[in-house]
Amino acid sequence: MTRVLSRLGGARTSARTTWSDVGWAWLGSALSIACLAWLERACAQEWNLPLLIGSFGASAVLAFGAPESPLAQPRNLVGGHLLSALVGVSCQLLLGQEPTAAAALAVSTAIALMCVTKTLHPPGGATALIAVIGGAGIHRLGYWYVLLPCGAGACCMLLLALLTNNLGARRRYPRKWW
Repeated sequence: MTRVLSRLGGARTSARTTWSDVGWAWLGSALSIACLAWLERACAQEWNLPLLIGSFGASAVLAFGAPESPLAQPRNLVGGHLLSALVGVSCQLLLGQEPTAAAALAVSTAIALMCVTKTLHPPGGATALIAVIGGAGIHRLGYWYVLLPCGAGACCMLLLALLTNNLGARRRYPRKWW
């Protein structure tokens, strides 16, 4: 059976996840999302700025559940969100009257730009899409969306990933910075 699966691309994964890895992933992701939600609440009261967007949930999967992945490294985590947010806001401003075209162009262009700059981070596609479909509150931010929530949120998650992913004896993050 293993031979058949390997021919179909279904070979076994090389490393098993330990309960320790599960615990650290749980702790890091819980802390990062809670931190972003707390900061958003604090900022929302005074400045009405969002800090928690859906794509950060997917980033938490990579940063804490698969910290060894090339897609979870700092360059990808921060760069992918920043570039994708920039593309998403630009598409919204240029094609806001055509939301289907703006959404399609935002995601596809963000993917292309992340590939060219070696900052591929799959949640970046969602970051670009949120800039287009996020509603009036996100649209009012304009290019501030790149910094708040995207840049600040990605940096906050990176700091927590550096902390929690290096507490376990077998864990090391990042694998590379640049």
